[in-house]
Amino acid sequence: MQTSTVNSLLAAIADVGRDQKRGGYSRAVYSDAELSLREWFIAEATTRGLEVSTDANGIIWAWWDLPGATDVAASRRGALVTGSHLDSVPGGGAFDGPLGVASSLAAYDVLAAREASGALLRNRAMAISVFPEEEGSRFGVACLGSRLLTGAIDPVRALNLRDAAGNTFADVAKANGMDPAGFGRDESTLGLIGDFIELHVEQGKGLNSEAFTDAAGRGPALAVGDTILGHGRWKLSFTGQGNHAGTTLMSDRSDPMLAAAQCVVAVRQTGAAQDNARATVGRLEPVPGGTNVIASRVDLWLDVRHPDDAITAMLVEKIHGQAQRIAALEGCSVLLTEESFSNTVHFDPALAKALSVSVRRTVADAPLLPTGAGHDAGVLASEVPTGMLYVRNPSGISHSPEEYVENDDAHAGVLALADVLEDLL
Repeated sequence: MQTSTVNSLLAAIADVGRDQKRGGYSRAVYSDAELSLREWFIAEATTRGLEVSTDANGIIWAWWDLPGATDVAASRRGALVTGSHLDSVPGGGAFDGPLGVASSLAAYDVLAAREASGALLRNRAMAISVFPEEEGSRFGVACLGSRLLTGAIDPVRALNLRDAAGNTFADVAKANGMDPAGFGRDESTLGLIGDFIELHVEQGKGLNSEAFTDAAGRGPALAVGDTILGHGRWKLSFTGQGNHAGTTLMSDRSDPMLAAAQCVVAVRQTGAAQDNARATVGRLEPVPGGTNVIASRVDLWLDVRHPDDAITAMLVEKIHGQAQRIAALEGCSVLLTEESFSNTVHFDPALAKALSVSVRRTVADAPLLPTGAGHDAGVLASEVPTGMLYVRNPSGISHSPEEYVENDDAHAGVLALADVLEDLL
């Protein structure tokens, strides 16, 4: 029987996708690094005797079927599913995504040992899933795999998404053995999921906040997911007059870079003025992008989040109005395009309660915790009962090389996930 610790599993992929320029890891979907991680997962699952397949939307499934099932396909309906993703943001940390996948494999090892000893009697099948393009770092739409599976994105729109090199998602998927005609809502696969549990590194300071830390300043190892803030991505395209940096007088310019720069500051001010809001510009691209060229267009990408979806919409509208005024003063124009939006998600309360009870077999307390980070579990929540476990991140930093999980907390996460899965099985 294959047995591994979560730390040894993560150590095996520690050199895959290291970013020498940014630090951390860059593992965009269908990049060499992400493909290597997919191969790693398939090998680990196969070694454990799990049946591995990839569905029409590029999601990998590793099945732990019921022993003695005469109709395997029928026995998989309503299965318990756990898993996460393997792709990363540019220069991301080691745990965002892979911790959940590695923990799922390690939790399976715990469960398989319990079943072999007679301590676990299952009445439903289980699967470990790996979702592609969760971060949206290549094609701009987060949780693309789960959005396609649930029909939350039009497959025609998805197939026409382009990466920075101009490659369409359809072309990249086809080059990696996928059939673009098969992308979209998949009723048969959705019907296999009875409950979905995702373990993830906590991506903020929630477990290290004063509300939860002890006298030594240490927070609990684990939390149970409560809500995900509503959030979305928008593109603001400022258009002006491209020109020569040396021959164009300052008074003769219609420079979209100036408008974009002022808008970045306005985004911060708008977000800071609203309680519980997050407003971020993390990417800005000038066209054509020459040092001695006044840009003709500058695109910037806006990320806005708030627990109240109406306030999220209000903030975006306010930022758009500010951008229009700024652009006009610089002799430019601006276009706002929504790229994705997810409503505030409330995880299934009955499942959250069950997780809280199960986790106490491993840790003394696991508080309910809201998050501002999006997850595949949040997308699936509209279709099936979903829940999340968060593992403490003592740095409080994520989407960065400083993201961190202590070994003992990671091990506690595996044991808690195994207990949760056992109780649900």
